[in-house]
Amino acid sequence: MSLGEPTSDSAPFFSDDSEAEGPEEQGGAAGQRPEEESPSGVSKVRALLTVLILCYINLLNYMDRFTVAGVLPDIEHYFGIDDGKSGLLQTVFICSYMFLAPFFGYLGDRYNRKFIMSFGIAFWSLVTLASSYTPKEHFWALLLTRGLVGVGEASYSTIAPTIIADLYVKGKRTNMLSVFYFAIPVGSGLGYIVGSQVSNVAKDWHWALRVTPGLGLIAVLLLLFVVKEPKRGAIEARPEHHLHQTSWLTDLKALSKNYSFVLSTFGFTAVAFVTGSLALWAPTFLFRAAIFTGEKAPCVEAHCASSDSLIFGAITCVTGVLGVASGVQVSRQLRTKTPRADPLVCAAGLLLSAPFLYLAIVFAELSTVATYSHFLSVTQTFLSMNWAIVADILLYVVVPTRRSTAEALQIVISHLLGDAGSPYLIGVVSDSLRRTDSFLWQFRSLQLSLLLCSFVAVVGGAFFLATALFIERDRHRAENYVQTDDEPIVVPKSGRSTRVPVSSVLI
Repeated sequence: MSLGEPTSDSAPFFSDDSEAEGPEEQGGAAGQRPEEESPSGVSKVRALLTVLILCYINLLNYMDRFTVAGVLPDIEHYFGIDDGKSGLLQTVFICSYMFLAPFFGYLGDRYNRKFIMSFGIAFWSLVTLASSYTPKEHFWALLLTRGLVGVGEASYSTIAPTIIADLYVKGKRTNMLSVFYFAIPVGSGLGYIVGSQVSNVAKDWHWALRVTPGLGLIAVLLLLFVVKEPKRGAIEARPEHHLHQTSWLTDLKALSKNYSFVLSTFGFTAVAFVTGSLALWAPTFLFRAAIFTGEKAPCVEAHCASSDSLIFGAITCVTGVLGVASGVQVSRQLRTKTPRADPLVCAAGLLLSAPFLYLAIVFAELSTVATYSHFLSVTQTFLSMNWAIVADILLYVVVPTRRSTAEALQIVISHLLGDAGSPYLIGVVSDSLRRTDSFLWQFRSLQLSLLLCSFVAVVGGAFFLATALFIERDRHRAENYVQTDDEPIVVPKSGRSTRVPVSSVLI
């Protein structure tokens, strides 16, 4: 194969012209390319528009995910379900999302990413709309549709960060990832706010699920007509070597030996466990605390009017933005003193969040105001410090041709051991601890079960501290990656193709 031919990164289908050239060919055509166009094949203006569109979709992603949590008391009352079944709403979604992530990660490393995302988001929008018409007698239908929503989110979450990685490098990449991950807390907060307020206005929680589908279809149009697929790894390519695809099993083997990736993934799993539990149960817990203290009346009507989802959503938006921004800023300042800054900041965020989370849960029965303003807000700020930094760690310790697979693997592990089971686990523990169905024990059992989150936060901090031990070595390996003897390529042999080590064909 000559240097002028398309690389293995070029897709035979699901592809467009933006991926048709390799780094060398792109370099030879530099004189013919518009001055503002980068090696990725995407102009600066379109690259910025791409990031903004991906942020918009990420915001919708999390907005839809937490709309259900914003109206959870209404759903419990409507279907007459207990805490265990309520937790399943989040668990089935995360399980679907988690198991489909490797499939979309595999496709994302090989085929046109914007078409894959467009399909997933269109499917997600239609299924979300369908879930809003679930009848009272069929709770299983709501579980099924919430599970299918994971298809769309898996197609997007595994791929979007890798597109940003192919548009920017170093400091600019960190900044753009920060903007991208601002959408997580803002979208989550808007999910609570929009869900609860639309439900209040319509006097029907079903309408809360009918907001995001229309916005999702707008996102599909923006993806198809504005976003341009960047060349994979071209912006990082060096003339002395050429990035190529390896088999999926080879990718998994390489990632399993990348200790920074493995340990930071386990650390992020703890973040997912805690945030997943709080996302579903915090508004309901604080609503029950207000009933326990006599601040609010019990929910006896079909519509459980509550301001807790609105307050919690607003706090999530503000503290999330503060957390992401402060995490990136602290990490940037600390990098001048130590190359281990990123995992150390992540560890500090989790370890500092643990005591404040414990105080928030314990003091809820004394004052929900103090819980919101002093403890829960600080907890969420520290937890949010991890989002952009963890994504940046993955992108600079993994080579470009394995990033979608790495994103997918991180999603599987962090959700499998994190927020896939944590909402259900908290609900089951709460049900098992409840001695009677009184308002006292509805509050107390959920309070005791949520204390588990503080312990998990400490364990997650320990994983990030361990990541700091390997981060320098793994980053150096990724930046200086070359093909090794155990990574096979295809060469002809007697009219047939066979896989042999590189050392057998290099002279």
